[in-house]
Amino acid sequence: DTFHDRNNGFVFGTNLAGIQHDGQVTDEGRSGGGGRWRSGGGGFNREWNTSWEVATSRGDWGWSAEMVIPFRSLRYGSGEGTWGVNFERNIRRKNERAFWAPLDRQFNLFRVSEAGTLSGLEAPKQRNLQLLPYALAETSKAYEVSREENFDLGIDIKYGLTPSLTLDATINTDFAQVEVDEQQINLDRFSLFFPEKRPFFLENAGLFSVGNSGSAELFFSRRIGLEGGEVIPILAGARVSGRAKGFNLGFLNMQTDDHTLGDGTRLSADNFTVARVNREYPNRSRVGGLFTNRVGTGPFADDDEENQVFAVDGQLGIGPYAEVSGWVSKSETPGLEGDEHAFSLRGSYSSPEWRWRANYTEVGDDFNPGIGFLSRRDYRNVGGFVMRRFRLANSRIKEIGPRLFTDSFWRFDGFHETGMYSLGGEIEMRSGIRVSLSGGARREGLQEPFEIFPGVVIPAGTYDTNGYFIFLNTGRVKRVSLFAYIQGGGFFDGDQLAFSPSVNVRFGESLSSQLSWQHNDIDLQGGSFKTNLGRWRVTYAFSTSLILQALVQYNDVSDDVSTNLRFSWLAQANTGLFVVYTEVREVGRLALPQPDRSIIVKYSRLFDVFK
Repeated sequence: DTFHDRNNGFVFGTNLAGIQHDGQVTDEGRSGGGGRWRSGGGGFNREWNTSWEVATSRGDWGWSAEMVIPFRSLRYGSGEGTWGVNFERNIRRKNERAFWAPLDRQFNLFRVSEAGTLSGLEAPKQRNLQLLPYALAETSKAYEVSREENFDLGIDIKYGLTPSLTLDATINTDFAQVEVDEQQINLDRFSLFFPEKRPFFLENAGLFSVGNSGSAELFFSRRIGLEGGEVIPILAGARVSGRAKGFNLGFLNMQTDDHTLGDGTRLSADNFTVARVNREYPNRSRVGGLFTNRVGTGPFADDDEENQVFAVDGQLGIGPYAEVSGWVSKSETPGLEGDEHAFSLRGSYSSPEWRWRANYTEVGDDFNPGIGFLSRRDYRNVGGFVMRRFRLANSRIKEIGPRLFTDSFWRFDGFHETGMYSLGGEIEMRSGIRVSLSGGARREGLQEPFEIFPGVVIPAGTYDTNGYFIFLNTGRVKRVSLFAYIQGGGFFDGDQLAFSPSVNVRFGESLSSQLSWQHNDIDLQGGSFKTNLGRWRVTYAFSTSLILQALVQYNDVSDDVSTNLRFSWLAQANTGLFVVYTEVREVGRLALPQPDRSIIVKYSRLFDVFK
């Protein structure tokens, strides 16, 4: 916790093999005021990378690690040199976590407010200028389309305006080395959420995070440079982020180019602006504001591309365990004359014995975060849960936690669109095995017919059903660990049985693999169908810097198999040589004889000017 604000920090980790793990913690790991823990964007950003070194040693006494983290790789204040710090050791064979500064058992390392204190630090007031140029060569071939070849150059620049405030600039931005998205099958009428993975947008991403994570995010960086899964060229951009005069500050501006999608749709060049400010107070409290602006700048820009969003947000910590947080927002979009407001209020409590949450959210029918994400609009949402933890002594059972959960959505005209009510609990064994069981009722309301699957239509109406959910995972102590869930019961006007097994296998510190399968068997009055989504992920580390990764996915709804192979020869801060091969092969009776293929070779290097 380099600013000693007892709320934010940096995480560095390693294992016996010297594998490097780093990330950013914002608001003690909570994401966007929504209270959810997640990776990428807000909360804990595991995609953040910086330059540092680590070496490990093993002996009769056990093993140790020594880390060298340069000051220039961090941001810090100019005060007396007092930082917050904590250390954690994970002992998998005992399912045990040990902390240097003790924490209550419901918290993890991200609980920055309870970290220890490191004082007497003499942090230098040094300049920091890093240049990260890249060169890229690409060749691709689609069925009945001539081979395309491309060569490109670009550069990222990082300059420390002060030890606590950084300017990041990018020209001809490229993210070829980023892993492809994990596919999803949508069995609902609402938008799917895919997390951000691109490094430039993940730097200090938690600062810009306002809204409810995964459902109503006022700024969602995937709206920049991506459209329908296709990459939109980013010409240039800049971001200033950090701290000044006690305020957390963030400013982002990005410019995209004109682009024609694969289906012939022409997209105009757009300019995106995001401005963010907040101030933190003792006991996990804060208040801030957000402004976003999107405007079309190309020759065929439409008026509806112009959009502004204004928001204020805050959080109040009450004692050591309770918090109240919320946000209020207003959008302005030409041509929309409906209700353009949204707000959310949430209270939460987490002690060693009790955990509860209550939330209320409203989103107007014309609320439009032009650089944000909404899973649905025109609703009032009321939800919450309560859970009691029982820790057992002298037993193979470590903890039992019964819980009650509810979540409901009503349209503004009073129509009950979704309702979920469940009673259940979980059991955690000392070996790491965890089992969760729940059962309850669900309501789905359709005001118009909904095509859930090609040729299968669910009529308008209100559907009340009952169902159950079973979740199981084994501890990760063994080389082989399992994860599985089963969901069954009523589904709209029929029934659903869904199950998803997943097996993780690791061999030492070099080879790890995960094989998962998602299966749905759905029987509705309008028809029956099955869906399958398979995923195989393999990582082999020749060394800590030489890594081969593969992600193979099968989707029987789109009838294709996609393969993404990534070879990385890493240098500092996730730079180096990257070779990426991507293939999409159609399967089934109507499959094309040749797959779409591309191969990209990219080299990037970090130049630390003032090192």
